[in-house]
Amino acid sequence: MQQTPIIVWLRNDLRLEDNPALFYAAKQMCPVILLYIYSEDDQRPYPIGAAAKWWLHHSLKAFSKSIAEQLILRKGNVLDILLELAEKTKARAIFYNKRYSPHEISHDATYGKELLKKGLEFKAHDGNLLIEPSELLNQQGKPFQVYTPFYTAAMKFFDVKEPLSIPKELQFYSQNLASLSLDALDLLPKTEWTKGIQEAWNPGEEGAEKELSSFCKNNQASYAKDRDIPSVMGTSRLSPHLHFGEISIRKVYAKTWNNESYRRELYFREFAHSLLFHFPETPSKPLHARFLHFPWKKNEIFLQAWKKGLTGYPIVDAGMRELWQTGWMHNRVRMIVGSFLVKHLLISWHEGLKWFWDTLVDADLANNTFGWQWVAGCGADAAPYFRIFNPTLQGEKFDPEGLYVKKYVPELSLVPPKYIHKPWKMEASELKICGVELGKNYPHPIVDHDKARVYALDCFKKLSADSK
Repeated sequence: MQQTPIIVWLRNDLRLEDNPALFYAAKQMCPVILLYIYSEDDQRPYPIGAAAKWWLHHSLKAFSKSIAEQLILRKGNVLDILLELAEKTKARAIFYNKRYSPHEISHDATYGKELLKKGLEFKAHDGNLLIEPSELLNQQGKPFQVYTPFYTAAMKFFDVKEPLSIPKELQFYSQNLASLSLDALDLLPKTEWTKGIQEAWNPGEEGAEKELSSFCKNNQASYAKDRDIPSVMGTSRLSPHLHFGEISIRKVYAKTWNNESYRRELYFREFAHSLLFHFPETPSKPLHARFLHFPWKKNEIFLQAWKKGLTGYPIVDAGMRELWQTGWMHNRVRMIVGSFLVKHLLISWHEGLKWFWDTLVDADLANNTFGWQWVAGCGADAAPYFRIFNPTLQGEKFDPEGLYVKKYVPELSLVPPKYIHKPWKMEASELKICGVELGKNYPHPIVDHDKARVYALDCFKKLSADSK
């Protein structure tokens, strides 16, 4: 057996099962070095947010435990660390799974060029998407900008590969290598605000397996009906596990492929990554250039009210508080709070994108960009400008008993369902019985829906007319 090792450089693929870089490194019948590098330079220009750092800490902890603490942790300049470790161990190759964000693609290209100069093989593997973004194009050879034809083409022309097993031949490099302690990466917050996140999640491959198993057993059959109801466990809750690669998208697909509604959601993830791959400027610029001149407002008071869940619209406030408490928000509610920010308050989608990036445990550049450009009407397959969610009607439709609102906005816990999404409609005497004092322990609506809607429509219509 040849003893020259292969370095498996882990990034967003913290798992043993269906990990192509690890699987094919083990197939070489030589020792492997499992390496994770925390590098702020590698993250630029999108350093991960506070909630995602918390998740990463616990994900690394779980992964290291699963391989008997064989994970090597380093911090600093990626290229320097790779070259130093390769020289020390006489490694002949570095295997890795592809990343797809534009800055990650650029970084990896730079690393590959420099490593090749040193005689090192820098071997890429496909492990984080169902379809390579460069492969799925329309009949004109251009990227899809509408989801339905993208999905149709994916179903017609592509077969998803079967998940790979955990490598049985895995042999770790036996010589001692310096590794930082997990705490040395300094990922955890200085203040204790993560209690709710800790209670809500179990990062790591084992936690991901449990979520998938629970979904398949308890929720998959009713997914199409329950996925829009935020008060029930109707979704898979796999998004952070997928983002950090604790479970592979191919395994999730293999377990759920016969569920059409859920399969379409998996391909929305693919669509978002395809858009970011082909339009790398979209995290900072709208896909449709006319929105560069949209008259977004700067209103710090309104923005802070939105962030803190104090808008006076219960479904919006519940969503923003769920986000702060758990690091996650139900997808239907993400659309409602997003629409409220950009179309009621006319605050730029960039502000929403930045807040979600810092507070979501599943903060993903492709999904975050696609979602915010969709709700603002400036991206691919976007919501039409005249679609302005009425937060009261949305609440009444998807949370009719107010169970979701009452969980996250406890000051309204005694308000009857008839008024739970419009407490300002109650008489003062009724509010008093329910322990609610508008303007004191719960705010009045910060904007009037009807007036905000009319004003937003005027702005969007003018933009549409000016672009013709």
